Amino acid sequence: MMMSLKKILLYITVAILPFLLAAGILINNKQKEEIGLHDKNAFRIASTHQRQWDTYINKTINALDTVSILLESSSGINEKDKTELFLKKLLLQEQMYGGIYILDSAGNRIAGTDRKIEEMAITQEEYVKTSIYTKDTTVSNKTEYLVNGQKVIGIAKPVLDDDKHIENMIIAFLRVDYLTNIMEMLTPKDNISIINEDAELILNINEPIKQNSTTIELPMDSLPWKIVVEQKDINIQKILYKNALLLFIFLVCFHLLYFVIILYMHKKQAEQENKENELQKLELVGNMAASSAHEIRHPLTGIKGLVQLLGEKHTEKEDQFYFSIIQKEIARINEIVSQFLILGKPTEQKKQPIDIKTIVTELKPLIVSEANLFNVECHFEIAKKKLLVYCNADQMKQVILNITKNALEAMENGGTLTIKLKELNNRVSITVYDTGIGIPEKELKKLFEPFYTSKNSGTGLGLVVCRRIIQSFDGEIYLSSVENKGTKVDIILPISANL
Repeated sequence: MMMSLKKILLYITVAILPFLLAAGILINNKQKEEIGLHDKNAFRIASTHQRQWDTYINKTINALDTVSILLESSSGINEKDKTELFLKKLLLQEQMYGGIYILDSAGNRIAGTDRKIEEMAITQEEYVKTSIYTKDTTVSNKTEYLVNGQKVIGIAKPVLDDDKHIENMIIAFLRVDYLTNIMEMLTPKDNISIINEDAELILNINEPIKQNSTTIELPMDSLPWKIVVEQKDINIQKILYKNALLLFIFLVCFHLLYFVIILYMHKKQAEQENKENELQKLELVGNMAASSAHEIRHPLTGIKGLVQLLGEKHTEKEDQFYFSIIQKEIARINEIVSQFLILGKPTEQKKQPIDIKTIVTELKPLIVSEANLFNVECHFEIAKKKLLVYCNADQMKQVILNITKNALEAMENGGTLTIKLKELNNRVSITVYDTGIGIPEKELKKLFEPFYTSKNSGTGLGLVVCRRIIQSFDGEIYLSSVENKGTKVDIILPISANL
């Protein structure tokens, strides 16, 4: 039950929450990106219509300037027919005009494209009054209707005499329906409105969006008006649909991560169980050693003494051969019992700060002598400074001799044995290399298991005892090997504070 709860919490922590967080960040970024594109598109639409409107207004003002120049260069009334012909020609060329007229200073029609303006009180319009007052071209701030019902926007331009008095007024009407058609052709699907400076609607294309919409406003350059583009809000569902594959990949990746962690946890759990089993084995061996080692040694001592007496009594060569075999086996049993005792309670030995360099130096002649029997060349690389370790000297010697013995036995046809002693990250490192036959990878993990051995005469306790001793000194022992190339053993011990 507890394990299932842990897995559920791990699943939520590793797979669900990170996925939701990643999905949220992704959707948020994509939404910002879409909003940016959305606003950019709206601004592009508004800019297009802004330029179009500014073009029409400026074009009309330029046309009025041309008419003004024509009036100034003509002889007034005598040129009426000529001026009227020019205005009608201009109207035919530009369909955006609803009419162009020339008035005198009293507001009476002098010439024009038609007579519709005569039925309008044009001088009462605000933009005409403003133009008369400012003596400058003025555009109407709202739409108006001609007598034929045509919706237009008026533009007034005064013509001044040499004394800067108003001599004539030129009035032009821009057709709203023409401008609307042009806007619909440019952007037929968008909702666009033209708003004057009093926030009144001049015209709009398409029906307003009733809800979930955003607007972009862009002022015109030639008028105190603004263009408003309304667009639907970004649809989250569409963003999810567009990024469904990426979200699915996220989901798969986080689930793969979860399964990798589960596999790792199972592996660690199995390793922990194996370690506990190994500790139980060692504890069992230790208990056996503590309870029976001395009882075994006492009869062994008696047997050994009796064999020696029999050897002195029976001196024949064949009898001596058998007695020597018995003595060797007794010695072997005694060695196993000694290893049992170490496995049982290795910490009972007296420990003190000892210079590891001294131990290796003392063992050097023994190791070299043994190496000569195997036709092995020895190399020692020993640090010059003192390397004090809190340990037991005899047990430390036993570990080094055991490891070097294994190394020499792995080089039956000769080779090189290298022993390095140095300080590494405030710890003492003892490394033993050999160029022997190496150890198969499948056997490496079993070497520290009690009673496992690849030798015909081994007990399977040598390396177990070595690790037990090193661990009692708060150290670690590591073993690595490559078949047909050699084996390396690393012993790492903490440096004693009593330097």
